[in-house]
Amino acid sequence: MVQSSVLGYPRIGENREWKKALEAFWAGKIEEAELQETLKQIRLTHLRKQQAIGIDLIPVNDFSYYDQILDTAAMFGIVPKRFDYAGGPVPLSVYYGMARGTAEATACEMTKWFNTNYHYIVPELGDAAPVLTENKALAAYREAKEELGIEGKPVIVGPLTFLKLSKGYQAEEAQAWLNKLVPLYAQLLQELGAEGVQWVQVDEPILVTKLSKGELEQLQGVYATLAAAAPNVNLIVQTYFEAVDQYEALTSLPVKGIGLDFVHGLAGNLAAIRKYGFPQDKVLGAGVIDGRGIWKADLAGKLDLLNELAAIVPADRLIVQSSCSLLHVPVSTRQETKLEPVLLHALAFADEKLAEVELLARGLSSGTSAIAEDLTASKLAIEALEQSEARSRLDIQAAAAQIAAVPAERNQPFAARHAAQEAHWHLPFLPTTTIGSFPQTAEVRKARQAWRKGEWNEEQYAAFIHEQIDYWMKLQEEIGLDVLVHGEFERTDMVEFFGEKLAGFAFTSNGWVQSYGSRCVKPPVIYGDVAFVEPMTVKETQYAQSKTNRPVKGMLTGPITILNWSFVREDLTREQIAYQLAYALRQEVEALEQAGIGMIQVDEPAVREGLPLKAEEHAGYLAWAVKAFRAATCTVADTTQIHTHMCYCEFHDMIDSIEAMDADVISIETSRSHGELIESFEHHTYPLGIGLGVYDIHSPRVPSIDEMTAMIERALRVLDPKLFWINPDCGLKTRGIAETAASLRNMVAATKAARAKHAGSEVTV
Repeated sequence: MVQSSVLGYPRIGENREWKKALEAFWAGKIEEAELQETLKQIRLTHLRKQQAIGIDLIPVNDFSYYDQILDTAAMFGIVPKRFDYAGGPVPLSVYYGMARGTAEATACEMTKWFNTNYHYIVPELGDAAPVLTENKALAAYREAKEELGIEGKPVIVGPLTFLKLSKGYQAEEAQAWLNKLVPLYAQLLQELGAEGVQWVQVDEPILVTKLSKGELEQLQGVYATLAAAAPNVNLIVQTYFEAVDQYEALTSLPVKGIGLDFVHGLAGNLAAIRKYGFPQDKVLGAGVIDGRGIWKADLAGKLDLLNELAAIVPADRLIVQSSCSLLHVPVSTRQETKLEPVLLHALAFADEKLAEVELLARGLSSGTSAIAEDLTASKLAIEALEQSEARSRLDIQAAAAQIAAVPAERNQPFAARHAAQEAHWHLPFLPTTTIGSFPQTAEVRKARQAWRKGEWNEEQYAAFIHEQIDYWMKLQEEIGLDVLVHGEFERTDMVEFFGEKLAGFAFTSNGWVQSYGSRCVKPPVIYGDVAFVEPMTVKETQYAQSKTNRPVKGMLTGPITILNWSFVREDLTREQIAYQLAYALRQEVEALEQAGIGMIQVDEPAVREGLPLKAEEHAGYLAWAVKAFRAATCTVADTTQIHTHMCYCEFHDMIDSIEAMDADVISIETSRSHGELIESFEHHTYPLGIGLGVYDIHSPRVPSIDEMTAMIERALRVLDPKLFWINPDCGLKTRGIAETAASLRNMVAATKAARAKHAGSEVTV
């Protein structure tokens, strides 16, 4: 009999009850006992849903009070010394201190979970002495069994993945750390075995990345030890997000099951199983339902895939499951009553994916006739969306194809444009600017809410926005900035704002997903051909320009960032969608230029976020990502200056691509890692305009003039002073008015000091 399972379920609750409970606790509005009880009820609700639908192997211990990697660190007592921790189970005060920081100690680092938009807390190993402080997996198993009679499948983060995602140790110390961690995993599994646990899901997504020979040997050693330590526990080593490169090494592990992603890793994993077969002593967890996308599955196609797998792996050794945890999708479509039916009927969030998993397992066990009605409904829903008017814009499809076929280049190379722009703009040496947004106060948010609710009409809201622009235009001039911005007070989110104004986008009512901690986002849905409708930013930017003689930058979000921060349609490649976005944004760029805006910033903070997990696929992705940016910006006059902004990343491995974007000026968020970026430029000359953020906007403190002067001096050692701009490292949306003004005044003062010191550098380098 084929079994069904999922790899995890969203923890936030259908109405974000989880988020609300956490934030109430942090604010001191509820006590710890109430938090514990609230989260327990949310957890049990999630288990009941899976039980009611008929999922056979229901995951437990996938629920978290913040993040699953942080949970693992806490379970092993890996707590940095700056926190007040004396051993034993980690108190919530310490747990949340590690995640969010305290008055006395900075938070642990947070970074992206592989190539998703989820972020995890990075464990700091350092000189920690790990012990098993509490068996969280055992507690979760007991709760599910005692409360609901569920024989749960505990989920734990595997030792190799946990180690590889941690910091605070040298590469040559990896084996020593495994020697410390693996006995704790063995103890955890032995305790689960003693309790009668049958299956344990050990998440090892690191196995879809390239492993060295030494790491493969470590992999074998780890699982030989764990299998020997708990022989009565069925371990399923679970991979996801991509295909595994070392299929033979993985399938030779002495474990009961192997989980593979047959969605995002379909081509590679299917090719491997066709070539090498599958061990007769193992169960295959076939991840056929997309745990990251929001679209209904082609159930007939999935059933064909499962039947092919069943010809290699007998059905009694197959588990039909999601490709990864459902953490990455919204909870349910039940509240999406405002969406067009043709779109709504094509969506599947977490609850709908549970039903799809169960259906496929039943269809594989009992035959197509058992689920014939559901197969037909799936087919009709998918076809209706594919044939809809929203996906039939032949003009947009032709324009995107033209972008793909033709080089995207400015009329002149940068050197010629730079000369034309200098003659046109007459900017001072070391020009100053900001990244785009200014503080969005409670007053701003309240006004926007009143407008959205219909309590304010368009005229009232426009007048309010003009008041905000007036204030900040005057303040920018008073502070002494050279290139000004309108402040973006009319915008909520840098992607949502544009999605609401472009054709081809839809917005859910309750499609929230966890980004990090209690931070939830509601990504736009790109469901149709993306098309420009009318100018989106011209009105506010033109108004701001009318208030000053200094240049005002138009502010847009770039095509790759919009793509990477949205749920996107599956019938086109991401490259094709990027070109549609580029074509729409090109029309906005041209509209700004025609309105007299001669500096236009097209932000791309998420370019690196979209890098594939496979290194061999990086070049292809970067090529079309760069082309999409250039296509959006290449039609302007030589005197029109194109800016972009990128958030901090490991630039050394994509510096060539950044240069290839051919922006006249790029600003980079680097204040926290200035040294690393300066080192990159010591080895790679950057010949275009650049602004390295000279102060960290994420901190409420006001940086001193001396601090920023030091930042400027370090940058000028390796960058051409003639091409250097001075700016904060990111937008100022989340900061207060007083601190923003004080920080910018200090930035301008530091700039004046640098101008005095480097007088003459603007003409001779």
